[in-house]
Amino acid sequence: MKTINILLSGVGGQGVLLASRILSEAAMVQGLDIKQSEVHGMSQRGGSVVSHVRIGDAVHSPIVPDGQCDILVGFEPLEGLRHAHHVKAGGVLLHAVDPINPSTVSAGFATYPTDLDEQFARFACDTIAVPAGELAEQAGNRRSANVVMVGALSPLLEFGPTVWDHALEAAIPAKLLQLNREAFRLGRHLVCDKHGLAG
Repeated sequence: MKTINILLSGVGGQGVLLASRILSEAAMVQGLDIKQSEVHGMSQRGGSVVSHVRIGDAVHSPIVPDGQCDILVGFEPLEGLRHAHHVKAGGVLLHAVDPINPSTVSAGFATYPTDLDEQFARFACDTIAVPAGELAEQAGNRRSANVVMVGALSPLLEFGPTVWDHALEAAIPAKLLQLNREAFRLGRHLVCDKHGLAG
């Protein structure tokens, strides 16, 4: 398969790195080569976190080339918008709708934009808004919003259901597995329903 370039962006504490691990596990179960790299912002909770994930038959670099992102997963809307320019024309931008104020906003040095939908619309990609927090609450715990986002990403990759299940088992503690399976299912079904894809 051709190399698929994925960026996952969010803030510290959202579980971006766990989501990246689930994705990596799924690719390995699928028998594909994967390279991954993380970029951390401020070390404290709330700093920017970006994970590069590249999947294919033979991947030689862990960094997604500029402008060649096939899928961007924004765990926080503003973080999704911050990296939207990396998505190539015809790519997909999945973003959670739940805002988390960055430190500059919390400190009063900046204001959170109120026109995010209009700003997302400027990019030549398919944009999908995901009510990740709401779906995670339905699953049983709002902290599983990151797994909702992985579920939303999953229909865009040609991995079978058992692949994802093995990946969840490998990355998530047994006591939290059932809850996260449900979070994954809700995110997956949201995107399948919107795009008429098989669940």
